[in-house]
Amino acid sequence: MQIILLEKVVNLGNLGDVVKVKDGYARNFLIPKRIAKRATPAALAEFEARRAELEKIAAEKLAAAQGVAEKMAGVAVSVARKAGMDGRLFGSVGNADIADALKGAGFEVDKAAVRMPEGPLKAIGEFPLDIALHTDVVATIAVNVVAE
Repeated sequence: MQIILLEKVVNLGNLGDVVKVKDGYARNFLIPKRIAKRATPAALAEFEARRAELEKIAAEKLAAAQGVAEKMAGVAVSVARKAGMDGRLFGSVGNADIADALKGAGFEVDKAAVRMPEGPLKAIGEFPLDIALHTDVVATIAVNVVAE
């Protein structure tokens, strides 16, 4: 299916690009989230008429994300969990736990924005993690896992 991207999508394209994607991806994800529209002649004409407005909105989102990233740089959050004598946790610390800890620190972050490439944290210690605030903006924070 041919679609017009209404904002930048990682590994797919930028604002205004006409790309071909699988039908299910377009119907079930991109179109309902208003990230894309079907690439019909009428939609293309409408997009060209609104291009400046959409680019302005995208620039505002990027600027807001960069502002939050500057405030978030170097922030350290602490998460307490039960742990054994050897420093391993009974359970783990996942992205939802880190998002809740950031909310307590005054940052509203979606749990999907927390990047944990090695999976949930399962030991006591300090771990650097990336928070994807925007497709182009990533902030690094320190997560300190302590024993209760």
